[in-house]
Amino acid sequence: MPLNYSKWDSLELSDDSDIEGHPNVDKKSLIKWKQRDIHEKREARKIRIAQLTADLACNDVLEPRIKQIANDVAAQGPSHFSQLVEKFKTQPSPEKPQTNAPNQKTYDEMLLSLLLSVWEDTKKEGVDKDSPRLGETLVKGLQTHVNRMAEHQVKMRKDLEAEEAEQKKKITSDDIHEGFDSHYVPPIPEPPPVKGAHITPSSSKAKKTEFEVLNPKGVSAAEDTFTPSSSDDTEELPELTPSLEAFSHLPLRGYEQSWEFIKSHRDVIVPGASDALLVAAFRAQSVGEAKYATQCVHQSLLLQYCDKLGKDGVSIFFRKMIAGDQRATGVFEKDVADTYNHLVERVRISQAEDDGPAEQIQLVPENPSTKISFNVPDGPPPEHIELEGPGFENVKMEDVKKALQMRWDVFSAFDPKLQDALKAQSLDQVNKVLGAMKVADAEEVVKLLDMAGILNFSEGGIRDETGQAGEATEEEEEEEEEEEEAETEEKA
Repeated sequence: MPLNYSKWDSLELSDDSDIEGHPNVDKKSLIKWKQRDIHEKREARKIRIAQLTADLACNDVLEPRIKQIANDVAAQGPSHFSQLVEKFKTQPSPEKPQTNAPNQKTYDEMLLSLLLSVWEDTKKEGVDKDSPRLGETLVKGLQTHVNRMAEHQVKMRKDLEAEEAEQKKKITSDDIHEGFDSHYVPPIPEPPPVKGAHITPSSSKAKKTEFEVLNPKGVSAAEDTFTPSSSDDTEELPELTPSLEAFSHLPLRGYEQSWEFIKSHRDVIVPGASDALLVAAFRAQSVGEAKYATQCVHQSLLLQYCDKLGKDGVSIFFRKMIAGDQRATGVFEKDVADTYNHLVERVRISQAEDDGPAEQIQLVPENPSTKISFNVPDGPPPEHIELEGPGFENVKMEDVKKALQMRWDVFSAFDPKLQDALKAQSLDQVNKVLGAMKVADAEEVVKLLDMAGILNFSEGGIRDETGQAGEATEEEEEEEEEEEEAETEEKA
């Protein structure tokens, strides 16, 4: 198979033999001038290509906006034109082309300059603001600029293609790329302890701490760690240093302040700093300090982004943020919002786990044969009561009325929901109402039910459950102890 060496035809070599000049001028100087001329033309071509590319990208943004403005003025009249001029003057958008040019104008500033130019051309034609031809003239002026821009775009694209074709004719050092690399890279040794975000153990025993990773799909791809997993051992959590604490109080989106702070406090950029800020965010959110928690999350992700961007990550990150890169700021601020929302959810779950199930008072039969029912009064006792049957010979009528009246007064004082549950003779409904009460209030209700004779049970087995089934009340335990003591005395 024959070898193809045609690609080397584009290699530009320095051949000193083809350089001829005046005999009074030494050849070395001519060679240097020739080399400098080649490099200057090559550099000028690169600048020209960059300029054309930037201008085309800028006009691609402006052209559809100018067309839309022309259509809106044609539909809504000169008043819309005046509104746009006022908006671009008082409320301009910060969006601008991403170039390194000093004092780069924003898109709104360019559009304002164009609209003012159209207005000046309109006045030169003798059309004032009260003329009926004002709207038509303004639209005509805008359309003229649209046509000019379209023609200019075509010309610039042809120039760009020509410059790029000329650039590709010769192989230069810029076209050299590194291929396979088999250099051995030794493993990075463990860094020594750094004064900055230190770990403060809570006890002398060595503990292993596991952290839950936040937003694993986040753009930063950093280990956003906080909320240690539950464990019986005391956890070791990173704590804020004085510098980190001051850094955590900087305002949201205050990129310039953060940049200046980092330059004067290098101990902020240390391993564990972002984790310490997330732990501080978790603690702040747990006590209701949402604003400070958001600031801690913001500063933590800021450090993570700087770390993930590589060796010059700090300068790269802040250069983009301070310049107002819409894509970069949008991605970062969304990551901050998502991380904070996840933090809020983790705090809610953690607090729910710490609180545990709420204690409740429930009426439970002692055994399956016991049935609990309720003697609900229909109203206050009647004036005339007749007592019949054995056992009522020595009972006074006044005492009966007092007992019935007390039952009615106790029942009437209950919450309507509890009254309805008692009337329905439903133990489940009564327990549901008692479960919604505080333990102390529910205990008082049970005592009143028993005292008023509303609570009826066949075998005398009342028991309240405070979240743990099968545990007897203190009164029942005391009764059992007294019975055991009595049996012991009888045996003795």
